[in-house]
Amino acid sequence: MRVRSGAYTRRRKKDVFKLAKGYYGKLGSAYRQAKQQVLRSLKFQYIDRKDRKGVFRRLWITRINAAVRQLGLKYSEFIFLLKTANVKLDRKILAYLAVEEPKVFSKIVEFVKSFSDKKNKNSIQTSL
Repeated sequence: MRVRSGAYTRRRKKDVFKLAKGYYGKLGSAYRQAKQQVLRSLKFQYIDRKDRKGVFRRLWITRINAAVRQLGLKYSEFIFLLKTANVKLDRKILAYLAVEEPKVFSKIVEFVKSFSDKKNKNSIQTSL
């Protein structure tokens, strides 16, 4: 007996055309082109989901840098001082505070600066 795959083929094509809805010209109406374009778009979606993490990290760093420079520090110095002061705030939280709560952010910067000043005084006294 011959095996017919009409129902399966129809369902598969329907799924591809559903994903290709809105594509221009044959890319949305011809099965072969639609399938290729859908695979291509799924590949780009996967890549961009991975890239989004780096994009947001760069955005947070830019926001923190802009806010910290207004308060007289560089981004790299600020991050170093945060680590030495053992402050456990990540870049996402710091960027949020810099944009939405500038007073709180400036208090954090002042704390970090004062912590570095205390450390510098202690190191000068021990070297004498």
